[in-house]
Amino acid sequence: MTDEKTDRLRQSGTLNPRPDIVTDALFHDSAFFDPRDLLQVRYEMVRCTVRGVPLKEAASRFGASVPTCVRANRAFRENGLQGLIAQRRGPRGAHKVTPEILAFVQQYRAEHGPLGSRRLVPLIETRFGVRIHPRSLDKALAKKTARPR
Repeated sequence: MTDEKTDRLRQSGTLNPRPDIVTDALFHDSAFFDPRDLLQVRYEMVRCTVRGVPLKEAASRFGASVPTCVRANRAFRENGLQGLIAQRRGPRGAHKVTPEILAFVQQYRAEHGPLGSRRLVPLIETRFGVRIHPRSLDKALAKKTARPR
């Protein structure tokens, strides 16, 4: 069962996926500190290191790895609290398979018959100068031909 705060944390991207591994006393002795709130956990971890606690110990107490602790410290120094909010990593969506490439594939298939992605990828690379994984092309084609909900 989830409560409103858990829902808000999830929506904002600040729900700690592993609140059970936060062992710092602050999060067990007070109702104010919530181990589900990833922003609060990261902030307290950074404060802990600023007070002189070694990175390895701070990371352990707050359920993080040492590299995560280092990144959190750097992010806080550079961007304040906003820097502690996890950002989605990697590209946002299918950025290589453009509408022009999909139109090319449809036209090519219409002229030459059904052709699999593994055979289309080299043609796309030659024509557009873009290297695409066959599975990415399959997904984009499936998404284009899928019926709307």
